[in-house]
Amino acid sequence: MKFKNIILSTATAAAALPLSAMAHVGADGGGHHHFLDSFSHALAHPFTGADHLAAMLAVGAWSALTVTPAWRAPLAFVALLVAGALAGFAGLWVPGVEPMIAASVLVLGLLLAVQKKMAWGAAAGLAGMFAFFHGAAHGYELAADTGMAAMGALAGMALGSALLHVCGMVLGQALLQRHRWLASLGGAATAVLGVFMLTRLA
Repeated sequence: MKFKNIILSTATAAAALPLSAMAHVGADGGGHHHFLDSFSHALAHPFTGADHLAAMLAVGAWSALTVTPAWRAPLAFVALLVAGALAGFAGLWVPGVEPMIAASVLVLGLLLAVQKKMAWGAAAGLAGMFAFFHGAAHGYELAADTGMAAMGALAGMALGSALLHVCGMVLGQALLQRHRWLASLGGAATAVLGVFMLTRLA
């Protein structure tokens, strides 16, 4: 119970971050040249933009409410996030990154709002597809890092993303299962953010 309270507090703090911030700050990533510098920057990165924050919390909460076993969709998200980041690091141009990120926020928000049940394979595939584009965006931003700095960035990004998924899963199991309307409200708010992001790109 104490562990759940810690995670709930972390999730609440993460959700309270300014929703006006978007995680994509540019291609230079701040020029982090050491493992710990890159690790700490990348660890915080998913928490600093409303798009990544909302999508990852939504995946965790939706999985906890509707997918069995609940951990597989978040795991697929983290795995494909790293794959996308590696593609970005390598300079591979992935078309439609920003529209797909916005679409992921909309779709994942809607899935949470209606609490859509889905087989774990389909859920993992959908989450992983969206994650690849989130990862590519991170990879472009952190492409200035090389060697140990690049490894630190990848490790920090994966850990930060996993923490957000865990927060979403614990919120889903500890709170949203008892108060399903909160899940619908949170999902609807996430979907509205996705619509807002798409209109900005139009």
